[in-house]
Amino acid sequence: MIGLIDYGSGNLRSVHKALVKVGAQVRIAQRPEELTGVRAAVLPGVGAFDDCIQALRGRGLLEAARGFIKSGRPFLGICVGYQALFEKSEEFHSCAAGLGVFQGKVVRFSDSSGLKIPQIGWNQLEIVGRECPLYRGIASGSYVYFVHSFFPKPTDLSIVATRTVYGETFASSVWRDNVFATQFHPEKSQKVGLQLLRNFVEFANQRA
Repeated sequence: MIGLIDYGSGNLRSVHKALVKVGAQVRIAQRPEELTGVRAAVLPGVGAFDDCIQALRGRGLLEAARGFIKSGRPFLGICVGYQALFEKSEEFHSCAAGLGVFQGKVVRFSDSSGLKIPQIGWNQLEIVGRECPLYRGIASGSYVYFVHSFFPKPTDLSIVATRTVYGETFASSVWRDNVFATQFHPEKSQKVGLQLLRNFVEFANQRA
């Protein structure tokens, strides 16, 4: 059973459909107690960093997510759900503290790049470092779908699983122990995204 965290503004339906398609049983978690007993959790996200953090806190899900991660069970953050795992964000002069699972802050693409911001569309992944379980069967250079103006800058570069270039090089996904996170949207990334989600579900089943 995968717990899909619903804080009221995530890209819930698409993620739910994609998880079901790769064979997962999914429980929508709108309250902390609904994460009890699930093997893994997914935190999807669209919109602003502060809105995500405040909505999670308002439903008691911020501390629930932090506790879930500390339990050692697999956790996947997507887009703003990825950014929320870091300490803070520069978005709209944010004052909300993130989950702080990873050290570093969320920054905006440089306007000097001359590229359209936000980045909307398909871009490539360069798989780096040690082999991340999410990328089993996925080739470096594969294309995935992005919609974002901001991205995290991890302090610890050893957690970077993939890099992507859009005017500048940024960490498009990270991994440490039981925690995975992607700036791109696997649920919108067709075969590559479905393979990634399938790998996450299989990883969760192996850890059960």
